[in-house]
Amino acid sequence: MATIAPFRAVRPKSELAAQVAAPPYDVVSLKEARDLAEGNPHCFLRIGRAELELEDGVDPYSPEVYQKGADNLQQLIGNGVLVQEAQPLFGVYRQKWGQHEQTGIVALASVDEYDQGIIKKHEYTRPVKEADRVKIVETHESQSGPVLLFFRQTANIDQWLKDVTSGKPDVHFVANDTVEHTVWSVRDNAAIQHVIKEFQDLPSLYIADGHHRSAAASRVRASRGYTGVLPAGTHEEGFLSVIFPHDQLQILPYNRVVRDLNGLTPKGLLEKLAVHFELQETLQPGEAPAAGFDMYLEGQWHRATPKQNPSLNSQQDPVRALAVSELTERVLDPLLGIKDQRTDLRIDFIGGIRGTQQLVSLVDSGDWAVAFWLYPTTVEELMAVADADRVMPPKSTWFEPKLRDGLFVHMLRDR
Repeated sequence: MATIAPFRAVRPKSELAAQVAAPPYDVVSLKEARDLAEGNPHCFLRIGRAELELEDGVDPYSPEVYQKGADNLQQLIGNGVLVQEAQPLFGVYRQKWGQHEQTGIVALASVDEYDQGIIKKHEYTRPVKEADRVKIVETHESQSGPVLLFFRQTANIDQWLKDVTSGKPDVHFVANDTVEHTVWSVRDNAAIQHVIKEFQDLPSLYIADGHHRSAAASRVRASRGYTGVLPAGTHEEGFLSVIFPHDQLQILPYNRVVRDLNGLTPKGLLEKLAVHFELQETLQPGEAPAAGFDMYLEGQWHRATPKQNPSLNSQQDPVRALAVSELTERVLDPLLGIKDQRTDLRIDFIGGIRGTQQLVSLVDSGDWAVAFWLYPTTVEELMAVADADRVMPPKSTWFEPKLRDGLFVHMLRDR
């Protein structure tokens, strides 16, 4: 079963929500964060990326930064920009970006079920990022970056969401990146209990985006000695989540750039690739077939299509069916010498939201030798990997649109 619980959310006043809501702090650079927060004292990046208010060169993992974020959060609460709900509720959060629309439930998910594997993972965490999230939760006494979870869509939950969203929303705004955000509140106890029961019929939930946030919630709870399950009356038993039906999510590519060719010439790399891939030059990058990739090298895009279909391996090993696995096993590891993508400084990762032009710019700058555009992982592939208790290579999925921080905050202590 999957357990969810309502909570006494801390939320911005409706008329201030657009000013408060901000992109996740870890998907923007410090310069981007400062630009976004400029002239806006309510911007939630002042909590998650508090170094934007401090002098250049400050260590972003220093106690000073975490405390500054905590102080800024308390200031927003103290001056009434953020207000705590009188009673526990569920939120419903819709994002619309172009033709894409996704609607999920804002709730607490169970730390206990995360620890047991009922909430399924698909990637390893990086120790530095996990520790950063732990420090934020501990210093701020709150969770403000929701984990993006999903479930296999059911007709009953779909109808529940339709019923809620047929009413008047609390919040509606269009952000600078053109993503439309709409929020409804569910305070009716009968409606709350109904959807809780529907989730109890689900065998599991899946993490889409937020492995570090959920791992941090587990670590914080363990450090404080809690071992209960939801609902238990103690805030550490749950972590802030937005939970979507699986068929509404959108995954973009997560691309790669590599600094050098590991001693190969460009011609030599192409010759070695030709052993396993059909290669052709292309003027339309970003349209590679499943399991394939597009490669930018010396001012030219090349399309690489596997000679052997990796999906033939999917029944034995769903990880090997992924385009990112094909690139890892055939190119990054044996040819370019990238043995561990989590730690090797010769590789970097570029979210698909930035398009193929960003890859061209990086290589043409001379700082990077080659770029790879990958066919995006599908939600079905993600579920197959998670159901098999396997993990994907690092940076295999880029979900868009990103959930905004600051629309819902889960306090570890009621005010």
